[in-house]
Amino acid sequence: MVTKKEKIDIDALLNPSNTDFRMVQILDEEGNIVNPDLMPDVSDEELVQFMTDMVWSRILHERSTALNRQGRLGFYAPTAGQEASQLGSIAAIEKEDVLLPGYRDVPQLIKHGLPLAQAFLWSRGHADGNLYPEDLKALPPQIIIGAQYIQNAGVALGLKKRGKKNVAITYTGDGGSSQGDFYEGINFAGAYKAPALFFIQNNGWAISTPRHVQTAAVTLAQKAVAAGIPGIQVDGMDFLAVYAVTKKAREYAVAGNGPVLIETITYRFGPHTLSGDDPTRYRDNDELEGWQAKDPLIRMRKFLVGKGLWTEEKENEVIEAAKEEIKEAIKEADKAPKQKVSSFLKNMFEEPTQGIKEQIEIFEAKENE
Repeated sequence: MVTKKEKIDIDALLNPSNTDFRMVQILDEEGNIVNPDLMPDVSDEELVQFMTDMVWSRILHERSTALNRQGRLGFYAPTAGQEASQLGSIAAIEKEDVLLPGYRDVPQLIKHGLPLAQAFLWSRGHADGNLYPEDLKALPPQIIIGAQYIQNAGVALGLKKRGKKNVAITYTGDGGSSQGDFYEGINFAGAYKAPALFFIQNNGWAISTPRHVQTAAVTLAQKAVAAGIPGIQVDGMDFLAVYAVTKKAREYAVAGNGPVLIETITYRFGPHTLSGDDPTRYRDNDELEGWQAKDPLIRMRKFLVGKGLWTEEKENEVIEAAKEEIKEAIKEADKAPKQKVSSFLKNMFEEPTQGIKEQIEIFEAKENE
């Protein structure tokens, strides 16, 4: 871990030949700034917004879990514990940057511009959940592990060829870093110096497979070396560190230097998904409690309270506002028309075959009875 005595320079890490993979940290578990030289240039208002975003995300997680158990939401991958990694990175990019999320990255997608109601529809498997606003620079969440890395490389190359001063940003987990698509994506982007940011949200577990079984590599960030691109490891429970590293990495990429691989050391407090995973079967309670002490909300709360920028009253206001937003979004999602088999067939085939046409007619007749 980086300390005051071990000075670290983010700009120096943004070098394809970098072999310094010490974890970048600004805010420790007690909310103390341990590397003031790395502190990003942000206002008090921005700091408050950072905390607001994380509290909002935690409430979204809690309500999504409840809605799933009530049968009112479909697929859901818990996000509690990863707020700093997710929100710290998305806060550092621009609206014209292109986001290619994985299935756990819905909070970033919403903060990037997706209406919450549509996020709920996506979870339910509703086609309208993929009808994005024209000005939203993003793709729907990728379910195939690691596939978004290849897509991210392609989108980034497209941005470069169009002369855009923007980046393509994507995420996977520690398990995703073992996929072939992972290396293909970073290698292609590196070869063509495409402006891409690749995140590995290392939460320690690929469903039930622990990180130490994934690879013999000391860090996942060092996998960047094989692709000839910079790799940086950052404390993924530290919003400020994630924000600072992402900001610098984005500047590096849009300057024409190529992609950056960022490993965030984080943890998911809950199960892999709510589709049957039981983490108590493969994780012990001592491990969970150890990581809960590193909760990104706790350390940021301590930091802001110390600066006189945050109070219990303020947090309660944010919580109530988040609950109301979610309540209204669910109401909006519930208004979406029920999906029909005939609609599925029409959506799947631009030019249906004769057999499909006959099936559409059969199902439409049944649906209209």
